[in-house]
Amino acid sequence: MNTLLAAATPIVLLSISNIFMTFAWYGHLKYKSSPIYWVILISWGIAFFEYCFQVPANRIGNEIFNAAQLKTIQEIITLVVFAGFSTLYLGEPLGWNHAIGFAFIVAGAFFIFHKF
Repeated sequence: MNTLLAAATPIVLLSISNIFMTFAWYGHLKYKSSPIYWVILISWGIAFFEYCFQVPANRIGNEIFNAAQLKTIQEIITLVVFAGFSTLYLGEPLGWNHAIGFAFIVAGAFFIFHKF
């Protein structure tokens, strides 16, 4: 059970960091009339909180996972967070082509975690 908790901690931290980063990178798309300098400053402010979760996630996670595995976990989390963000916040539906593309990325993750 300790191993499960240890593995879950970086995944939870990476998920939180990804939510912040997705808003920093894409949240402003809903406010296209805002001046770009404000958008950049606000995005940097949001990204600060992303780093407050990302750095500890990688430090803790590297005790269990190697760097390639951590990056793969982060990319899968990014896809899940972005899919929800895109549909719920931006109102941009995802199509079957997106699902297939995401499935290929998940298949790639399988090979990162399994040695043959």
